[in-house]
Amino acid sequence: MSRNPERNDRKSGKKPVFGDKSAPRSGGPGTGAKAPSAGGPDRGGWNPNPKPKTFNDSAPRPSRAKADADNFVWGRHPVLAALANPARRGMGRLLATADRAAELERDQATHGHKIEIIEVQALDRMLPPGAVHQGLAFKVQPLEGVALEDIAGEGGVIVMLDQLTDPQNVGAIFRSALAFGAKGVVVQDRHSPALAGALAKASAGATERLPCARVTNLSRALEKLADLGWRAVGLDGSAELTLDQALDSRPTVLVMGSEGDGIRRLVAEHCDVLAKIPMPGGFESLNVSNAAAVALYEASRKQTG
Repeated sequence: MSRNPERNDRKSGKKPVFGDKSAPRSGGPGTGAKAPSAGGPDRGGWNPNPKPKTFNDSAPRPSRAKADADNFVWGRHPVLAALANPARRGMGRLLATADRAAELERDQATHGHKIEIIEVQALDRMLPPGAVHQGLAFKVQPLEGVALEDIAGEGGVIVMLDQLTDPQNVGAIFRSALAFGAKGVVVQDRHSPALAGALAKASAGATERLPCARVTNLSRALEKLADLGWRAVGLDGSAELTLDQALDSRPTVLVMGSEGDGIRRLVAEHCDVLAKIPMPGGFESLNVSNAAAVALYEASRKQTG
């Protein structure tokens, strides 16, 4: 039962009589209850003299760095690539330690961006814990991406990622895709991390140089690519064909699934063929970014062979 007399009256159907001085009050005569001590809790309702709250300055406070991580690019290679990206001209906040600022000015690498000098400790606090920023950070909105048709105009290799969400893996795949000459990367908009933060760091700047198409539906994207003459090869460890047997010189979409679930059924059904990476060592557990690097190497050989 509630300790509030007004609520008890409502439950019993009685209406409180306001202004009736004869009505008993909590802690007053006739109630049998003790009056609340100054600063103590009022068991009957509102306490006019609450205890002051104590604050522990040593207690950890929530950091804004995690929430802002998608708006930062940090590290030497990612920041230099972002500064050189024409899509970034005239935007962003460039933060650098004094030594890094001198290097940027010396190498004329700012591309018109104004440098804000910042102490290392202050930069540490602005970024997620453990971020290896090397004295450089660029606060800017994540890249929007390009249209699917923009990366499908010519032959070559395109990488499609089906629900890969780990920033380190996705960043490493961007790096390999750029190294092996892929035309671009296709991701699903709702299940993909922003091309910034830890992902951009892992890519070593590749996210700024390699086009990325964010699409609503991967299966429909594969249908559109098929109409444009592209052939989809999905990576599946249980497939009968090896990657070498499945690949040829035609324009190829390499479809990579998540490490846990692999390629989803509907996406796999839109692939022309499924293939596996043969592993004679007997240890069938390659990291998805390593598998992507192997697949990109094989696909690039077929394109130029």
